[in-house]
Amino acid sequence: MLFVLISGWTPRAAQAQATGRMWQIGVLLRDARQDGLDALIEGLREQGYVERKNMVLHLRRFKSEEEMSKFARELVALKPDVIVAGTGRSAQALKDATTSLPIVVASAGDAVAQGLAKSLAHPGGNVTGLTSMSVDLTAKRLQLLGEAAPKAKRIGVLGCPLDPNGQTGRLEWSEAQLAAPTLGLELVPVFVRQPAEMANEFEKALRQKIQAVLVLNCSILPRPEQITAMVNKSGIPSMYHHSRYPQADGLMSYGPESTDQYRSAAVFVDKILKGRKPADLPFEQPTRFDLVINMKTAKALGLKISPVMMLRADRVIE
Repeated sequence: MLFVLISGWTPRAAQAQATGRMWQIGVLLRDARQDGLDALIEGLREQGYVERKNMVLHLRRFKSEEEMSKFARELVALKPDVIVAGTGRSAQALKDATTSLPIVVASAGDAVAQGLAKSLAHPGGNVTGLTSMSVDLTAKRLQLLGEAAPKAKRIGVLGCPLDPNGQTGRLEWSEAQLAAPTLGLELVPVFVRQPAEMANEFEKALRQKIQAVLVLNCSILPRPEQITAMVNKSGIPSMYHHSRYPQADGLMSYGPESTDQYRSAAVFVDKILKGRKPADLPFEQPTRFDLVINMKTAKALGLKISPVMMLRADRVIE
């Protein structure tokens, strides 16, 4: 068991402590998601839940699909009051282990397609939380990639649509296929079933003369820094679904800021601990999408990002 000690004390925390209840909260996250964990803890504190005052945090951080399933079962066995899952895939693992314990997912790609909810408005089961709308943004990512690298017409699409649990990746691939003709792009699938296949499949795509790469939202891909290092070494532009990638020297990303979603997940936790049922709590969708550009990488690739695109960027990494 891992305790996370949080400094700070609020009137809401004092009020919650007065009930004498020590809430048990499980958390299942990919090991690289420290920013998500920090945002979740901050959000819980804002809602009045402070470690060792009125809350015990049971944290499990996984590095692989096998660990994810194992830790999901461990958390369920502890019977916490609520469990927070970082992604739709980890929420699936938890849902496979329990249909009764409440689960809050911070960033599901497509909660309905992943079998987490009957509908976003009426989840109907033991899972609720937030979606990332990753599928709906696929065409926009291709468009932005084309604006940044207008000469790139043959685009590699790196992801795991062939993974049995890769529903979000399959939907993103379908959306990319629909958008490509309108944008004048040709897509080359770069699909992997396990992390060890990535380098080899990417090399195959390079031999097929891809000129840029779109990386899908895929839980089985390696850490962002491994992906961006591989792509940058090839010298081609890249687009990602999360700001973690340009922070790790990837060229650019477009999507919701998931730290905001982890903070918002704490609001769902609070509602559940106060008696609401996940089945009756509608999923929320992000309303803000950030375009993040790494100019250091753009310069290394010899790209000239237009002034118009720079003005549209929400964050520029120099």
